[in-house]
Amino acid sequence: MQKNSQLNADRFLGFADVYDKARPKCPEKVKEIIIKYLGNTPSLVVDMGCGTGLSTTIWSKESSKIIGIEPSADMLKIAKENSSGLDNITFISSFSDNTGLDNGCADVITCSQSFHWMNPEATINEVARILKKGGVFAVYDYDWPPVCNWEAELEYNKLSEKVKDIESSHPDLKDSFVRWDKNEHLANITNSGKFRYVREIVFSNSENCHAQRLIGLALSRGGLQAILKANISEVKPYLTDFEKRILDIYGNTEFKIDFGYRMRMGIK
Repeated sequence: MQKNSQLNADRFLGFADVYDKARPKCPEKVKEIIIKYLGNTPSLVVDMGCGTGLSTTIWSKESSKIIGIEPSADMLKIAKENSSGLDNITFISSFSDNTGLDNGCADVITCSQSFHWMNPEATINEVARILKKGGVFAVYDYDWPPVCNWEAELEYNKLSEKVKDIESSHPDLKDSFVRWDKNEHLANITNSGKFRYVREIVFSNSENCHAQRLIGLALSRGGLQAILKANISEVKPYLTDFEKRILDIYGNTEFKIDFGYRMRMGIK
């Protein structure tokens, strides 16, 4: 299990800056829903698989203490830089199944676009251990690509399909990570028997975007980065064509995109 966790952590080495600039920040809606279910403001929020802290710093005004859990040194470095001056946020280099935190310490535990990289059974066991009774466990993911322009989305999907094809067929890549199905998140939380109430909530969030950010979103994905780091030239014409088409479609304009979110929640 530890080997799989380390493989997945290593997948995100070397492009934390791209990730941080392109990925969406945590929507305010996430906080609103979680606090509504919790019934009060939290004293401790634990953000598992926090990456560069995009889903961690949003809690700085809502919770007395926030702890980000992240195994990637690259991601943690930027997370700490982004939270400079926020004294109630700390980061721990650890895995989701062995946080080292005290029993029953957390009011809220979140996983933003990260739970599919974690062993669900081991992670939920750890969540149940450190979460207070009545606490909220929230796993939320956004759909790819964001809603923008059908032609841009089509180009994004073409590149994504090529990445999947190379990942599944190249001997150096197909066994370099372990990913769990996002569609099983709700069932995994429910079937664990650790929560009194479980449900899924769907919403969207708008952000400003431009061509370079949309290109950056594609480049922020671990699969494409793994292929580039492995110097597999097969993907390069697809990436070049994608970048050209996005620039042709949008030029220097700024536009709105919508990220569709799916949040699976468990109340202990």
